[in-house]
Amino acid sequence: MKQTLWTKNFSLLIGASILGAAGGIAGSFALSFLVFDETGSTLASALILAAQIIPGFLIPLAAAPWMDRLPRKPVLVAGDALNGLLYGLGGLYLLFCPFSYIGYLCFSLLLASLSAFDSLAYNSIYPKLIPEGMEQKGYTVSGMLYPVMQVVMMPVAALLLERLGAARILLLQGLLSFSAAVLESRIRIQEERRLDGEVYSFRLWKADVSEALSYLRQEKGLSSIFSYMAVTNGVAVGYGPLLVAFFRMTAGFTTAMYSFFSLAEFIGRSLGGLVQYRIHIPPKKRFPFIFGVYQIYECMDLCLLWLPYPLMLINRAICGFLGINSATLRQTAVQQYIPEELRARLNAYQGMLVQGAGTLLTLLIGFLGEILDLRLAMSCCAVLSLLVCWSTVWKNRSRIRPIFEIQSAEYV
Repeated sequence: MKQTLWTKNFSLLIGASILGAAGGIAGSFALSFLVFDETGSTLASALILAAQIIPGFLIPLAAAPWMDRLPRKPVLVAGDALNGLLYGLGGLYLLFCPFSYIGYLCFSLLLASLSAFDSLAYNSIYPKLIPEGMEQKGYTVSGMLYPVMQVVMMPVAALLLERLGAARILLLQGLLSFSAAVLESRIRIQEERRLDGEVYSFRLWKADVSEALSYLRQEKGLSSIFSYMAVTNGVAVGYGPLLVAFFRMTAGFTTAMYSFFSLAEFIGRSLGGLVQYRIHIPPKKRFPFIFGVYQIYECMDLCLLWLPYPLMLINRAICGFLGINSATLRQTAVQQYIPEELRARLNAYQGMLVQGAGTLLTLLIGFLGEILDLRLAMSCCAVLSLLVCWSTVWKNRSRIRPIFEIQSAEYV
């Protein structure tokens, strides 16, 4: 029988991811404009994003060692169920009560805390649900999933925001999160408890953290990849308030035009995904390809807001095309390179770097948006990412190359 990627378990997980992404995109879109409309400040919007990032930095430190020893599926199911409940309550509050900036800040912290557990469980269980030999296709699907949902949901979210308002969108998001939890509960996977009869304690936690740190100290290539991804992702998150303000305040631009950014990136990612399925990049060319993509990506961000709107869309399409290819190669290589028994801890380490950098950079970029022209602020941040790429990825290229080349048989 011909091997297929779309087993029952994999299909259920992707189905749940689609439901969660649909609600998340619509809710985030609505709330980002709600916060800016209520406050009129890019810094206030950035503070909300920074607050959402903080739990993603702290919680994985405590939870990842425990998750490497216990089943991940229950965490995944419970996380989506609780998210559904909280979003439903948030929607009801906005229906009957006035918006409170402080209240929403606290609400964001709680949601982000649950999301940190959920993301850790998802990233750890996902590789176990991909059939052997289908890793590249599996990560291509995961890389395309969110952009596909963006192109579907962003225009829909813009319409729903105008017709229904943020409160009813949150109620819809709660329903979708509950539905995702139902699908995840039907996944059948054998997961072992690695406690050897012991009760999980601070001593075990400390030993698990030390083991992961010792591994990373020996793997300079992984550390360099993690460091650059932390900065470039943190900067990308920080662009959010700048783009919202730019399309809200600049003459000739609208929120609907902003929503079509996702369409352009989706087209690029779709074409890139097809290339990833059909074209094999030789092992020796993977690092030059990925490093080249990073250079182009940062340069595209540098000039984005200086372009006429049609060229902005082309800019995002090019980034989508190149981004899906580099991300798939990187994620597949990294997840296969690291040991299964360390996966949650190492993913948590990467997540903590991303969240920590995201917190600082989001606040910095939000502040820059208050004192500089929005175009200039975004260009400065892109230059920062470009410099970090050279000082990490290029500087440690001799240790990064083997991570991509050693897995050559998996990409054929």
